[in-house]
Amino acid sequence: MNGEITVIGLGPGGLEQLPLGIYKLLKQERLLFLRTKEHPVVAELIDEGLSFESFDDIYEKHDDFAKVYEEITQFLLNKAENESITYAVPGHPLVAERTVQLLLEWAPERDIMIRIQGGQSFLDPLFTSLKIDPIEGFQLLDGTSLQRDEIQIRQHVIIGQVYDAFVASEVKLTLMEKYPDDYEVFLVTAAGSKEEKVRKLPLYELDHDMTLDNLTSLYVPPIVEQAQAYKEFSTLRHIITDLRGPNGCPWDKEQTHLSLKKYLIEEAYELLAAIDQDDIENMIEELGDVLLQIMLHAQIGEDEGMFSIEDVLESISSKMVRRHPHVFGDVTVRNAEEVTANWNEIKAMEKNRDASILDQAEKGLPALIKAYEYQKRAGKVGFDWGEAQEAWEKVKEELQEFETEMAKEDKQEQIKELGDLLFAVVNVSRLLNIHPEEALASTNEKFSRRFTYIEKKVRESGKSFEAYTLKQLDQFWDEAKEKGL
Repeated sequence: MNGEITVIGLGPGGLEQLPLGIYKLLKQERLLFLRTKEHPVVAELIDEGLSFESFDDIYEKHDDFAKVYEEITQFLLNKAENESITYAVPGHPLVAERTVQLLLEWAPERDIMIRIQGGQSFLDPLFTSLKIDPIEGFQLLDGTSLQRDEIQIRQHVIIGQVYDAFVASEVKLTLMEKYPDDYEVFLVTAAGSKEEKVRKLPLYELDHDMTLDNLTSLYVPPIVEQAQAYKEFSTLRHIITDLRGPNGCPWDKEQTHLSLKKYLIEEAYELLAAIDQDDIENMIEELGDVLLQIMLHAQIGEDEGMFSIEDVLESISSKMVRRHPHVFGDVTVRNAEEVTANWNEIKAMEKNRDASILDQAEKGLPALIKAYEYQKRAGKVGFDWGEAQEAWEKVKEELQEFETEMAKEDKQEQIKELGDLLFAVVNVSRLLNIHPEEALASTNEKFSRRFTYIEKKVRESGKSFEAYTLKQLDQFWDEAKEKGL
């Protein structure tokens, strides 16, 4: 066993907050190292003749805090190879102290003992200053590495390491993704000491001409108003639960998976229309409507005891990881084609090998898209036309057969031949790399624009549609076409 490192905490403020045992230990130590001397108690201890070495100069060498902490840790471990030393950090050694965590992780490899001594963290005086009860739920987060998805807005959130304007700016921008811009927050400096300061301010002013230091923490109160939490996934889930709850909406409570099918299809098509129109605001709304349908189905599943939204999330998350081994594993790919090949190979392994490849097409697809998917899957195993021109000959053949049936009165044969004709047209579009759904959607949009123009001209004339012949209406159509509609 080599030497050992005793880690002690300097507390959150001045000498009056330092435990007696820690004070005595500091007074007798000869090999004392401080992570930083920028701490209220250090100045008082210097007046009492304390001798130490600090690592403040290392902060000046690096732009990355991770490198600062790693260099401090390596220095301490090297020093402790031959002798025992004491390392002092602000607050408590096990609260928001990355270097101590690194020491605990790396020391066993060097056969060095780490002893953790006490010290008061900044949390107790901070709770006292703010008059909050941590049992209500709180988070302690690092301002230098704050992640949006870590933040629980319905809890007390305490963010440490907000020691300069740059960190404050990054923290502000992250918080503004979750909280209103004018949400009231509190900057607390030197909590519990004679220099304690508590400043209330709107979130957007967090980096505006503030005096910040390494004793500054940010407190964000929990959100209690539902309207301020509309960005949270959990809020939507609670709303859906309430809609189908005992005091919820009679219509929502009556819905089943089957009754909701048509609405999911409608919302999906409305989203496609918004995408085609490049209407961002409408895309947001329509994506929300599609998500609403998913949430309703998940809530029905939960009400019936069959599945929940967590099962849905787990299913898609595990699938995405499993089918992207080039991102989440050690598989190497060179291009998108290899990604697709890997995806299909993994997907095939997951499916029943005795099932038809056509079963891979989703059963609820509209007929036009299903025809496209059937042809695409059959083509992968070689059952396909060589080129679009060959498929076009089939279209002409089916057109002739449909014309023949039109002259007869057998409706079922007409339906069959029209279906064959449409199926053949889909084949041509696929071989030309044109998705039939997109082509038809484009024509629908064009028809809508031109017919709307016809309606406009009829209204301007003061007449009714019945007053016009088809030839006259066609003239309006041609006008619309000439105008580029």
